[in-house]
Amino acid sequence: MITTALTLVLLVGLAVDLSGRVYAKQRAQDVAAEAARAGGQQLQGAAAIRGQGAVIDPGPAIVAANTYIAGAPGVTGHTTVISGTRVVADTSTTYTTKFLGIIGITTLTVTGHAEVAVNRAVEGVAQ
Repeated sequence: MITTALTLVLLVGLAVDLSGRVYAKQRAQDVAAEAARAGGQQLQGAAAIRGQGAVIDPGPAIVAANTYIAGAPGVTGHTTVISGTRVVADTSTTYTTKFLGIIGITTLTVTGHAEVAVNRAVEGVAQ
């Protein structure tokens, strides 16, 4: 009877903590996506206005994305700009377990990754 109860508690605990891990993973992914979006909005104005293309301004893009990440409590990360047309954001956060601490697992680290590609469209066609 006691073994059955202990097994049941461990299974419920596993379900609770794995659900918490999934939520933390979704949050890390969401923060990465929004950070990449914020960075992708930082275009080189002169080139965009002249119709020469959509090129990301790397300095402001990284600052904007990292500022977004810094505003998310408990999430860390970094951002890079690739070829002036893509912003890549990677995030990480830690979920503190509720039940798995019983067997020595006190935290679960999860990551998020997102890429935003900036391109120019003329009459609905990417240029």
